[in-house]
Amino acid sequence: MNKLELIAPCHFGLESVLKREILDLGYEIAGVEDGRVTFYGDEQAICRANIFLRTAERILLKAGSFRAVTFEELFEKTRAIPWENYIPKDGKFWVAKAASVKSKLFSPSDIQSIMKKAMVRRLSEHYHMEWFPEDGASYPVRVFLMKDMVTVGIDTSGISLHKRGYREVSGKAPITETLAAALIMLTPWKKDRILVDPFCGSGTFPIEAAMMAANIAPGMNRSFTAEAWTNVIPKKLWYEAVNEANDLIMDDIITDIQGYDVDGSVIKIARRNAREAGVDHLIHFQERNVRNLSHPKKYGFIITNPPYGERLEDKKDLPELYRAFGESFRKLDSWSVYMITSYEEAERYVGRKADKNRKIYNGMLKTYFYQYLGPKPPRKPREE
Repeated sequence: MNKLELIAPCHFGLESVLKREILDLGYEIAGVEDGRVTFYGDEQAICRANIFLRTAERILLKAGSFRAVTFEELFEKTRAIPWENYIPKDGKFWVAKAASVKSKLFSPSDIQSIMKKAMVRRLSEHYHMEWFPEDGASYPVRVFLMKDMVTVGIDTSGISLHKRGYREVSGKAPITETLAAALIMLTPWKKDRILVDPFCGSGTFPIEAAMMAANIAPGMNRSFTAEAWTNVIPKKLWYEAVNEANDLIMDDIITDIQGYDVDGSVIKIARRNAREAGVDHLIHFQERNVRNLSHPKKYGFIITNPPYGERLEDKKDLPELYRAFGESFRKLDSWSVYMITSYEEAERYVGRKADKNRKIYNGMLKTYFYQYLGPKPPRKPREE
């Protein structure tokens, strides 16, 4: 097994959650930057990271990093990367994405074009071929430029890891699966505690919570680009990672996870998504208005993504909606609320200032994760 450097991009503001996940998988952290965590692992780590990490957007195999301020420099230093260690003669390779921040080289299309030419030159010299059929496995390259430092990674995931494979249809304004998982991990919720989402939409928060409760790995039911990289990763490593994930599932647990929404059509979608994820038996979905939010037990959690009113015509309904939410919450004695929204007036209409507030970028949208902390439940007496 080789020691590899792997890059896991994530939502801005949630790097600490991803770092903890990677450490829990048993890998050494190489560095943490805005929107990504770098770590060391072997070929098996590529399989396990793709299958087990809940909060990473994708897993990149780091091919190299260097400083470049001219296109000539970019060409020569890209050419110096040992691409033949990763890409076989028939490999399909291209620079799928280039992003540049505070760098002299800033045109993504030019960066992509020049790096592709440099890769072709390197591989031509190694394989003694002028032309490549590119009809084999795919090796998409992603490059980030930050203050003239170029980081080059080969994408092992393919489709973003937030696509777990259970959500074919989404409700309005869905929250991504990776963001939902990260937000749940920021709370003290555990599988033996009550969890309610009164604005559940297509069910992402309850489904991600149920998958955590049952220890179902998020990448079990999907495929990855690097599965076809038999020149880099033996097939048996993928089978071993899936077998490990299967062995860890605890399907017979009892949970109290509930999802409500005023729209009955999205509740049907949420139920279908939960069925696809294999957790429909762990969640109770119901068509219910937030005004009717109630629960007989104490010390529960509300984790939710209420409407933001991104469209102007929806904005006028938000004060009443958040006010109704606040009134229902006040009746839930000893409960905690965790709410992500971009609505600036949320605290005002909920009727209480949050105990904690965290800024998180949901794509390009600046949102706030408001945290209203209820008391801890009394400790259960120890059994003699």
